[in-house]
Amino acid sequence: MSPIGTIKSYPNNPRVAKANIAAAYNGLEFNFEQFDLAKDRDDAFYAKFPLGKVPVFESAEVNLFESSAIAYYAAALKEDSSLLGKTPAEKALIMQYVLFSDNELNSSLAAWILPLIGFQPYMKPNVDTAIANFKRALGALDKLLLTKTYLVGEDITFADISVVPVLFRAYTNVLDKAARAEFKNVTRYFTTVANKPIFKKYLGEVALCETPLKYTPPKKEAKKKEAAPAPAKKEAKKKEAAPAAAEEEEPKPAPKPKSKLDLLPPSKFILDQWKREYSNNDTKDAIKWFWENFDPEGFSIWKVDYKYNDELTLTFMSNNLIGGFYARLERAHKYAFGSMIVRGENNKNSIGGYFVIRGQEVPFEIYDAADYPSYTFTKIEPSQYEEKKEEFYKYLAWDFEDCVDGKVFK
Repeated sequence: MSPIGTIKSYPNNPRVAKANIAAAYNGLEFNFEQFDLAKDRDDAFYAKFPLGKVPVFESAEVNLFESSAIAYYAAALKEDSSLLGKTPAEKALIMQYVLFSDNELNSSLAAWILPLIGFQPYMKPNVDTAIANFKRALGALDKLLLTKTYLVGEDITFADISVVPVLFRAYTNVLDKAARAEFKNVTRYFTTVANKPIFKKYLGEVALCETPLKYTPPKKEAKKKEAAPAPAKKEAKKKEAAPAAAEEEEPKPAPKPKSKLDLLPPSKFILDQWKREYSNNDTKDAIKWFWENFDPEGFSIWKVDYKYNDELTLTFMSNNLIGGFYARLERAHKYAFGSMIVRGENNKNSIGGYFVIRGQEVPFEIYDAADYPSYTFTKIEPSQYEEKKEEFYKYLAWDFEDCVDGKVFK
C-alpha cells in the first residue's frame, strides 16, 4: 500500500492520531516525518504553511496545515467509505461533531492542560474557566450519548475519529475517577471506542487517570548568606560603596517582547483619540468623528455575541460576565475598544456588542483570555459598514429600549 502523502510533526503529537485513524479505516496510511519546530521552519516551509504550525501534510495533490483537514482528506479519499455519512443529515451531524471537537472540547482542554505542563503561563482564573468550559461541553455530550453507542449512526464515523482523540488526553491526564463519574455516558462511549484496535494502535493503551495533573509552582532559589564585612574606616566604606553596590545589583530583566500589533504600519486612526472623543462627547457627535477618521486597513470592526445567552439568568449577573471578560483583557487596552450591553430582563436576556481592534484579526491579547471561547467574534467587512452603521451606533450609545446595563472597554 503506497502512502497517500507525508505528515510532518513532532513525535507523539495527539493531533496526528485522528488522521492516522481515518486513513486506517479506509485502508490507507501516511508517511511520517519528524519535524523540529526550532530548526526546520525555513522559507520554503513558510511558503507552503504560512502559520508555521504542525502537523502539516504534503502530497502531490494538496498541502494542508489543519489537523482536522488532514484527517478529513484521509476520510474522503475512499469513495465508498461510510466515515463521512451516507445522507445529507448524517454528513451534517458529522460536521457538527468535528466543529464541536475543535471549538468546544479541544480549545478548552488545551487551556486547562498546557499551563499545568509548563507550555503556557499558569493563571488560575484562566485555568478555572477552561475547566468549567470543558466540563460544560462534556455535560452536553453526556446528554447526547444517553441512548447512543456512536455519535452518528450505528458504527464508527469521522465524528468519533474527531472527538475520541481529544477525550483520550482528558481521560488519561485530568479526569480522575470522581470526574469520570460525573459523565458516565461519555466514559462508556470513550472506553468503547478508544479500545477498538485501530484507535488503540494510534492512541495507545487507555490508562485512565488516577491522579490528575496539578500545577506545581517553580521553586525559588534559596539566597546564599554572605559573610558580614569586616569593620573598616568610614573613608574606606565611602570608596568601596560604589563597586559594592554594582556587584550586588541584579541584572536588568530583558525587555518584554513587543506585540505583533506594534509592528503593523502606522495608522491615521488614533485609538486613544477615539476613546477621548467617545468619553467626552455625546455618542452622536463622537460617532461622526469615528467614521470621518476610521482606517479600515489599520483597524477592524467586530460584532461580539455571548454564545450561551439561553443560559443567562439575572441581568446583573450577565453584566458581571462582561466585567469578568474585560478584566482578562488587560493586555488589549492599547489595541482595542469595545461596548457590550445586556438586553432583556431577568431569566430572558442576552449579551452583545461591538469591538474595534487594531489589525485585521482577533489578536493574541484578546483570544488568549480565558473567557474568549464563550464569545463569537464576527468580523464586519468594509462592504458591510453602511448597513451596520445604525446597529454599531446603537450598541455604542446603548440606544435599545430593552437595554438594561452594559460596560465599555477602553
